[in-house]
Amino acid sequence: MKIKAKQIIIDQLKRTPIIQICCDKANISRTTYYRWRKDKKFATECDLAMQEGLALINDLAESQLINAIKSQNLTSIMYWLNHRHKSYADRLELTGNIVTQNEKLTKEQEASIKQALKLASLIGTERSQNEKKTDKK
Repeated sequence: MKIKAKQIIIDQLKRTPIIQICCDKANISRTTYYRWRKDKKFATECDLAMQEGLALINDLAESQLINAIKSQNLTSIMYWLNHRHKSYADRLELTGNIVTQNEKLTKEQEASIKQALKLASLIGTERSQNEKKTDKK
């Protein structure tokens, strides 16, 4: 009985990927289904069956949508274009002004930056002309 019920679950998931419906068809509770899922092999088979079932439902939905488009259903046409055509996709436009202010660095901040650059080997140990000018002032 258990093996047969497990096979019914897997077969049903391929057709209708809704756990409650599959459990009803196999005459088991959802609790039993989730207890059985502790078996890795069964869980893997269920996951694969669920993916197959979802693909089937997606195909059916797309087929119905295409039929509605052929019947000139404007809502279906708009849905298809909004989700499948780049020119009709929703866009978000951001506008604004960015103002930046350059604040003078404190002596401590300048010293930290110089030390970091020295450690990163981006400036040599020789003092630059700017440093010499600063010392003369």
